[in-house]
Amino acid sequence: MKWTKQRINNLFFFLGVAVVVVMLVTFDVSFVELWQHLCHAGYWLIPIVGVWIFVYGLNALAWQCVIRANSPDSSGISFLRIFRLTITGYALNYATPVGGLGGEPYRIMELSKDIDKQHATSSVILYAMMHFFAHFWLWFTSVFLYLALAAVGDVPLTMPVATVLAVIAAFCLLAFYVLSKGYRKGLVIKTIRWTGKIPGLSGWSHRFLERHEEALRNVDKQIAALHQQDKRAFYSSLLLEYASRIVQSLEIMFMLLLFGVDCGGGWNGLLLTFFHSILILSFTTLFANILGFLPMQLGVQEGGFVVSIAALGLSAALGIFVSIICRVREIFWIVIGLLLMKIKN
Repeated sequence: MKWTKQRINNLFFFLGVAVVVVMLVTFDVSFVELWQHLCHAGYWLIPIVGVWIFVYGLNALAWQCVIRANSPDSSGISFLRIFRLTITGYALNYATPVGGLGGEPYRIMELSKDIDKQHATSSVILYAMMHFFAHFWLWFTSVFLYLALAAVGDVPLTMPVATVLAVIAAFCLLAFYVLSKGYRKGLVIKTIRWTGKIPGLSGWSHRFLERHEEALRNVDKQIAALHQQDKRAFYSSLLLEYASRIVQSLEIMFMLLLFGVDCGGGWNGLLLTFFHSILILSFTTLFANILGFLPMQLGVQEGGFVVSIAALGLSAALGIFVSIICRVREIFWIVIGLLLMKIKN
């Protein structure tokens, strides 16, 4: 059977639908409890879900910077198309193990309808690298945010906490080094060679490199060219991706305010609550990405929320509520992303 783009599109679509069904029937709480949580959230669900329009908008702008700098024939790609592929790509990432096994191939397939396949591939890989790069910057800066809050007595700073912060900072510095080398020289060929060291994949890696080495070298050259030739686009994309994480923190802040957690009220209290939200998001995403081989990070994200919220002196019940509402929001946007797959340009 010939695998046309339409057949692959349908495969991704039905995979996403299957995962949504699995998620609905395997919730950690009963549907009665879930409904109670949703009723508790009430009208707050509108800003909690709606803030992701702005998060995905910033993601799409960051990807647009990469596409326009990387591909000379991308001027005809509208922002709305990039925005649609952004939402759909993340929906598939949520629905498949190891993140990009669904979203990134789908984006390459769709973007290659507008530009040549090599530039589509390098643009998607570049954006995925930028997405990870921004994650590491969030985790790295959160270490110093925590230290600043500890200095004013807002959060505890014990020896175990200090050790964890030091490990996170070292981990991020190592990632900065690896990613900076990838931006200078490209990572595609090296990644495939590293994959060949995994037992059982050596033959596939060798054959794949033999067939596509020239194309892969061109992709690596295009990746390196963005950082070397268009630093404005590079740093604009990075800043937009980082900003999307900060905006995402508002989702958690809304839920904290819903539970009456406002650090004393007033502008100072709201600012502290926002800083706490950034820390909760940062440490939860770090935990989830370390164990990100599970579809929709089942159980990992929930545990990350509970642990990170409890570490700030808040109740575990609040962590469970936040994780459940975030899971509902994820399902909502997965459904939106899947529906967008079936909407023609």
